[in-house]
Amino acid sequence: MNILYAVFSGTGNTLRVCRRSAELLRESGHAAEVYSIKKGAPMPAIEAYEALVVAYPVHGFNAPTPVLKFLRSLPAAAGKRAYLLRTSGEPSKLNNASGVTPKRILKKKGYDVRGEFTYVMPYNILFRHSDGMVARMWQAAERRIEEDVQTVARGGGQLIKVDPVRRAAAFAVRIEHPAMPLLGRGFRTTDDCVGCGLCATDCPQGNITMKDHRPVFGADCVGCMGCAFLCPKDAVRISLLNGWRVNGAYSFEGEPAADDEVCRYLRKMYLRYFHENE
Repeated sequence: MNILYAVFSGTGNTLRVCRRSAELLRESGHAAEVYSIKKGAPMPAIEAYEALVVAYPVHGFNAPTPVLKFLRSLPAAAGKRAYLLRTSGEPSKLNNASGVTPKRILKKKGYDVRGEFTYVMPYNILFRHSDGMVARMWQAAERRIEEDVQTVARGGGQLIKVDPVRRAAAFAVRIEHPAMPLLGRGFRTTDDCVGCGLCATDCPQGNITMKDHRPVFGADCVGCMGCAFLCPKDAVRISLLNGWRVNGAYSFEGEPAADDEVCRYLRKMYLRYFHENE
């Protein structure tokens, strides 16, 4: 079987899950590739694959704008199997609402949407998770990935129903889509910026250009937070959201947090998620 993971990833968490998924599929004798959804990237040859997995980080209980644009640009494909894969910073069922619009677009184009997969990965905005929390998240993710790739390989899957209340909550927060290009124009760097250009190179929207060795932020920001998160000098300030800024890559290889070390924020949800995957 030949499977394509089409992934939008700002700081690398969703990409990490997809790369591991593709690796396990290849080890099982299948062909699997990972394609990054980026502005200006050529559309992959969808007809060459038997199954499509569209992956994204949840942005305010919704799929990010670039993912919706990618889905709308897909060619029609009657009966081709498709899946949704999402990552989120917390195991809230509100995040399931992010799949409503992607499923509708895919079904309208003729895709056979078979299943949805959800993984909890560390925040790149709001607050920074402890190293122990991150290690336990990845431990849980790896176990879930092993099961999910087999589901894809055998053509199985299960869709998640979303009740009207969660749909309404996601719709209300969708204001982020038109708001982020405006907020993104207000991103700035401090004097700590060394002009390395990493933010411009990594931006999946091509929204950052370098001028006089300093980044200039354009009007195509979608709030992926890659520029602030990955900046080696923590020099990017993210406008009105700066109080929630998180900087610096996580280490996934440490000792997983014990139950009594799990963060207080949504503690019961995290514990339930961890225990379900252990």
